[in-house]
Amino acid sequence: MDTKLNSRDKILQTASRLFQLQGYHATGMNQIISESGLPKGSIYHHFPQGKELLAIEAVHFTSSFIERKLLTIMEEISDPVEAIQAFIKDTSSQFDSPESIEGIPVGLLASETALISEPLRLACIQAFSKWEKIIADKLIQNGEKDEHALKMGMLINSMIGGGIMQSITRKDKAPLIVVMETIPQILKTKG
Repeated sequence: MDTKLNSRDKILQTASRLFQLQGYHATGMNQIISESGLPKGSIYHHFPQGKELLAIEAVHFTSSFIERKLLTIMEEISDPVEAIQAFIKDTSSQFDSPESIEGIPVGLLASETALISEPLRLACIQAFSKWEKIIADKLIQNGEKDEHALKMGMLINSMIGGGIMQSITRKDKAPLIVVMETIPQILKTKG
């Protein structure tokens, strides 16, 4: 992510990374303050409603980052299979240095908070839906029917999310590489 950030975005970047890697409950406000390098007053100035609002904004921050990356790759590569594979490969490259992972989808946060925070659950659904639609739009441009493309967008996003969870757990990008290698078989037939 961008290294020239204002204090609000620096807090969001730090919180996003920590929520994605540690989860909501394991990430405390003091850790976010410490790792962002900003004074304690900054976090409460920008997020006076506390941790839940910060987590929702962190989901939006991560979602926008992923959207920009996905759209850029989808625009640069005309073939949808190659474009999706390029996005997965780019995502998997973060696991070459797990300590610097950022901008990975919000699956851990979603699974941990979906039953306890309706606002967080809705923010995660919104993020997932945006990513799925970007993938579906690319497939539609290639001649897929709308309904099938939307299903494929959801399936591919789910596979990427699962690959990320396994890659985090294993501290290895191999699960994402398997997902990437499977994309041609998943998309070989039009619905």
